[in-house]
Amino acid sequence: MTKESKLVYSTEVGRVKEEPESKEAPPSDGVVRILRETKGRKGKGVSLITGIPDNHKDIAKFLKQKLGVGGAVKDFTIEMQTDDREKIKVLLESKGYIVKIAGG
Repeated sequence: MTKESKLVYSTEVGRVKEEPESKEAPPSDGVVRILRETKGRKGKGVSLITGIPDNHKDIAKFLKQKLGVGGAVKDFTIEMQTDDREKIKVLLESKGYIVKIAGG
């Protein structure tokens, strides 16, 4: 065998099927919450935005453009690479959401 070979052995029998992911958003109380988190990010702070009922990608794109920061959408949560939760709150309120800053 060559070093580029990617042969994988399995003890499973037959074809292994992946379980389909649920594409439904978790139930929301109508309030968008902005959390600050540093755990698992080597001390770098990010803002997590939860509770947005739909169009997560469009909201994330809007926020990234207005704030000039990076971000991603993961499991119905928007992660923004900034600690400035007040600016995020103002921008989301201008879109018509009820926003609370959660955590310390």
